[in-house]
Amino acid sequence: MIIETSRFGKLEVDEDRLMTFEDGILGFPDQHRYALVQTGEESVFYWLQSVDRPDLAFVVCDPRMFVADYQAPVKREEIKSLGIDNAAAAQVFIIANKVEGMLTGNFQGPLVINVHNRKARQVVLSDKRYGTRHPLMRVDEPVAMERTA
Repeated sequence: MIIETSRFGKLEVDEDRLMTFEDGILGFPDQHRYALVQTGEESVFYWLQSVDRPDLAFVVCDPRMFVADYQAPVKREEIKSLGIDNAAAAQVFIIANKVEGMLTGNFQGPLVINVHNRKARQVVLSDKRYGTRHPLMRVDEPVAMERTA
């Protein structure tokens, strides 16, 4: 499938990289179809690109890359609505944001995806152990290099 993006232009995306968020993502309830785009083979970050809105995309990653013991205690009815019957059928991502030179992750609102049917939803956890801006890494600002003669 070919999708239009504001960052990368037209992209060909495999059907198995498409997912449906029936309830949308917080702040974007009308956007349901997304593609998971990998920008490099070694990258731990992906783009979650809206299929229907080229300007809408989120940087996402596996939270366990930064917090090895992270677990998302998701309510039983939310798991059931995705058709997940065992933990191996679920993939969890978090949305990453750049805040004041720091890359942070929303560990409070993870994205849960059924890897078999590609149904997905963003859940809001009642567990307050992690926040919406959990520090992941410092991101240095690019430095303008002056040319010397």
